[in-house]
Amino acid sequence: MANSLINFSNEIAVKVSDEDAQAENRNCNKNGLEATNPRMDSRITKGTGGWKYATFVLANQGLATLSFFGVAVNLVLFLTRVLNQESADAANSVSKWTGTVYLFSLVGAFLSDSYWGRYLTCAVFQLILVAGLGLLSITSWLFLIKPTNCGDGEINCMPTSSVGIAIFYLSIYLVAFGYGGHQPALATFGADQFDDANPKANGSKGAFFAYFYFALNAGCLFSNSILVYYEDTGRWTLGFLVSLGSAVIALLSYLVGTRGYRHVKPCGNPLPRVAQVFTATAKKWNVVPAHPNDLYEVEGTESAIKGSRKILHSNELEFLDKAATITQTDLHGPKSPWKLCTVTQVEEAKCVLKLLPIWLCTIIYSVVFTQMASLFVEQGDVMNTKIGNFHLPAASMSVFDILSVFICTGLYRQVLVPHAGKLSGNPKGITELQRMGVGLVIGMLSMVAAGATEIERLKHTRPDQKSSSLSILWQIPQYVLVGASEVFMYVGQLEFFNGQAPDGIKSFGSSLCMASISLGNYVSSLLVNMVTGITARGSNPGWIPNDLNSGHIDRFYFLIAVLTALDFVLYLFCAKWYKGINLIEDGEINETGNNKQGQDDQDGVQMNRV
Repeated sequence: MANSLINFSNEIAVKVSDEDAQAENRNCNKNGLEATNPRMDSRITKGTGGWKYATFVLANQGLATLSFFGVAVNLVLFLTRVLNQESADAANSVSKWTGTVYLFSLVGAFLSDSYWGRYLTCAVFQLILVAGLGLLSITSWLFLIKPTNCGDGEINCMPTSSVGIAIFYLSIYLVAFGYGGHQPALATFGADQFDDANPKANGSKGAFFAYFYFALNAGCLFSNSILVYYEDTGRWTLGFLVSLGSAVIALLSYLVGTRGYRHVKPCGNPLPRVAQVFTATAKKWNVVPAHPNDLYEVEGTESAIKGSRKILHSNELEFLDKAATITQTDLHGPKSPWKLCTVTQVEEAKCVLKLLPIWLCTIIYSVVFTQMASLFVEQGDVMNTKIGNFHLPAASMSVFDILSVFICTGLYRQVLVPHAGKLSGNPKGITELQRMGVGLVIGMLSMVAAGATEIERLKHTRPDQKSSSLSILWQIPQYVLVGASEVFMYVGQLEFFNGQAPDGIKSFGSSLCMASISLGNYVSSLLVNMVTGITARGSNPGWIPNDLNSGHIDRFYFLIAVLTALDFVLYLFCAKWYKGINLIEDGEINETGNNKQGQDDQDGVQMNRV
């Protein structure tokens, strides 16, 4: 029996390896591309990469973000002032739209990993972004901003036609589709410019993700300060046109680096591969998983998944090892990946399942984050926005969030990483999982600060006035805390999910960060609806009424703080359980996780000998 299994495994291993190599050679010849690194010739196509070309990606990120947030940052006020929506309805509309933006990131990630590759995916979705912004600019000019400069808080806009509203929603959802689909592919494409085999370049990936988020906030800085002022004073179309111009320049800056980019080939549709693992496991449900050394894997350094490195066996979710266990049926029946999968394929499916608990724990944090674009703005709009003779738009307060990100990013990289690295022995200072945990705690504190500000704001209201006499500058602490939490949570997420995702689903890993924001917005919308339904009964206006002076959004903030605290406890258990992915390169283990595997897993390197 043992000899039969060995012969069978060798037969399939040689066949799959030969076929895979031939397919790769045909692919390379077809595209006329050569590898820059012999070790990775099946994955990397021609291009020098490095910081020079990563800079083009960072410039694209900053400009594309400016164009997107030129629409997003004041959208809640556009809906209330121009389209005359109620406060709760506008907050929900923004949450749903923002959620859709980041939900589209999964579409972009799928196309990037499976078929188009990172470069083409970024280019196509940026074209969609440009189209959406162009349509929005035309729609606001022709249909919505009537009379000129209306929607400034003083001049009411005329009711618009259903056609105008329909085109408006089409345009903003095109913007959502373009920006959302572009983001995960761009983050991964930027990381692709650095060679994993080079220790210095590998360290540069962590720096790249920090600068990537820095570029995102640099784009936000202009839109949240200059653009928001013009839009707040009724010059909405001008703001949208500036966003359109920024998107066009972003696309051109991206195309400039075309010749020198390093490209990682798409690895095919991952959905059938994952489905094959679960199908094979179900068919062998009564089979006892084999020892890691006896599990099926192809020979050689390349895995059976085109363009993907092999993954070392892990001890978690061992029931899925059934899919790689060789049985008598596999020996004598027809050979099919729906019945027998390689260890790498099984580990790819395991990685997806192991990342899900961590990802789910980040959703509540995204509920915290999304308040900046909705309730924070509405709260600030009913505070004293006069600084001397200058009117400070409520949406521009997010500048303090951006400045906090800038300062905290510098402090993190220049102060925390070196000192924490000396104490922990980790060159990154603290692990990505630890950073995300810190982000959760700071995010919770931001909600406490927002609730405290609202309590103070309500003390300074008068029945005959819509606005409180409390200065809008009281919002600074909550924005600063959100910014500090982003540096730990979102930068940590980008690095963690990208690093822990197998080669075949790298963009999917980056998209998990965006998808977390997406579901956070939907959960926020759900919470608003639930709270409104429970608290607004009879003559009671509820916690989030149209007139915030008669409500209690402080209680809503504290509710989110309590949910974040509970989520943090759950996160601690998930982070402690998590074990990182280990890739095999040239017979050596490349540990990318936050936790090292046990000796049994190291023994699994020898599994290729069967």
